[in-house]
Amino acid sequence: MRTGITQDQVNAAADTLVAAGDKPTVEKVRSALGTGSPNTITRMLDTWRNGLAERLQNVLQLPELPPEAGQAMTALWQLAVEHADRLLQSRMATDRATLATNEARLAEERTRWAATLAEAETAIAQARTRQELAEHACANLDSQLRDSHALREDLIQQRDRLQALVDRVTSEFEALQADKAARLAAAEQERERTMAHVRAVEDRAHQEIDRARQETKQWQQRLEAAERSYRDAVQALEVRCEALQEQSRNAEKEVARLSGHVAALETSLANASARPKAKRAPRSARSPKTAKAK
Repeated sequence: MRTGITQDQVNAAADTLVAAGDKPTVEKVRSALGTGSPNTITRMLDTWRNGLAERLQNVLQLPELPPEAGQAMTALWQLAVEHADRLLQSRMATDRATLATNEARLAEERTRWAATLAEAETAIAQARTRQELAEHACANLDSQLRDSHALREDLIQQRDRLQALVDRVTSEFEALQADKAARLAAAEQERERTMAHVRAVEDRAHQEIDRARQETKQWQQRLEAAERSYRDAVQALEVRCEALQEQSRNAEKEVARLSGHVAALETSLANASARPKAKRAPRSARSPKTAKAK
């Protein structure tokens, strides 16, 4: 624990400095004592200087010194004290100016550090806000990613259903093509049989003109009916085939569109997974064609 200095300690230190031919200043006295505040030492040095006159009078009263020598020593000492006091006042003024400059600099630094601290606190608050926004964006991104996965699975199911539909339509078309070929073959055979019968009837026509004409007329009617039936069947088959071909083309276009949509979605998901976490665009609504296909 630090203890305060006494007047005797300051007097002894000042006397020692004067005896060594040095000027007793606040710094030197404090250095000699190793402690003491500048204000306390300054006050005690003033007390020491005030006691110099009394001590000089005591010196003048010594019987072994001539009065002229005592007066000369007194005058010299007073001059030295005045000079030391002027130097002390100048040094104290310099110290006060330095102290004021240091205080102003410290106040400026304190203001600057306070502004820096406020900026740092503002930056920390902004960083926390950005962190919260980033976490919220990440949560939204995760939700959108899950929705995208669900949409992808839905589109894959729709594509599979459309592919199955295309396969079924293709199978039906092939079956209709085979049925058409069978019907055409059967109609051709029937036509050949009819024509052969007509030729046979014509061969017998010379023998049975009246009966042959009647039979020929009947067979001709049957032939015309068969040909009309054949033409109607062929026309119906062609209309059915064209309808099936149109359905097949539409189904293939829808499958191609959905495949492109699935590929684009998979590319978007791959890009989203490769990028750092960040705020993404909101989930796009399904297209009317996709909703209708579903």
